[in-house]
Amino acid sequence: MHSRFDTRTAIVLPGTGSDARFAADAFSAAFESVGLTTIAVEPDPAAVVESYLTALDDAAHRHGRVVVAGISLGAAVAVRWAATNASNTAAVALALPAWTGDPAGSPAALSAEFTARSLREQGLDAVTAAMAASSPPWLARTLRRSWASQWPALPDALDEAARHRSPELHELARLELPAVVVGAVDDAVHPIEVGRQWARALPNCALRTVTLDDIGRDPGCLGRAAVDGLDGPQAQPPSC
Repeated sequence: MHSRFDTRTAIVLPGTGSDARFAADAFSAAFESVGLTTIAVEPDPAAVVESYLTALDDAAHRHGRVVVAGISLGAAVAVRWAATNASNTAAVALALPAWTGDPAGSPAALSAEFTARSLREQGLDAVTAAMAASSPPWLARTLRRSWASQWPALPDALDEAARHRSPELHELARLELPAVVVGAVDDAVHPIEVGRQWARALPNCALRTVTLDDIGRDPGCLGRAAVDGLDGPQAQPPSC
């Protein structure tokens, strides 16, 4: 058992349009290395946030204290749940936060809205093909799989994400739990400055950084960076 955690369970929430498989690929190996069993949550595209909150509540009921992790939208849901369930949270790992507070005008919300509209107008096959043509191969493979599994509710899931209000910085400042934020320095959809803001606001937080190429080579770099940050918030960030 890793000395920083008093639990054997970690819950991971995927990002918008993503799935439990990617969340597990990102975190399970690193969490296993420090004695944690990862439960990656499969989103319900008809009610994404509600399905995440239900999974977190169920995990706390079953396991007591848990490590809570999330990617993008999952990070926003994870940190808010942790703030209201601090007694059931051992630590928080937040990867690729997309915006703070109001989503309006943020790159991730605009992208989700555009994709939802395109899906309704053009259908899944056409939009998936366009996405694959303009995305790195690893991302195209991941989204091709998850989008197909969430169809036909996918546009509603994207719209829900685009409307979701993330915590404000003053809300983050009240969360005293051990935390880490992992940002990608070259991700235009999840700006690194959002990650820096979250890390500065959280009182007991480390910031770790990766690149999109790192994630493409091995999504597990997100989990390794998170574990490193939780292990020693004042340590220098490692190369992923």
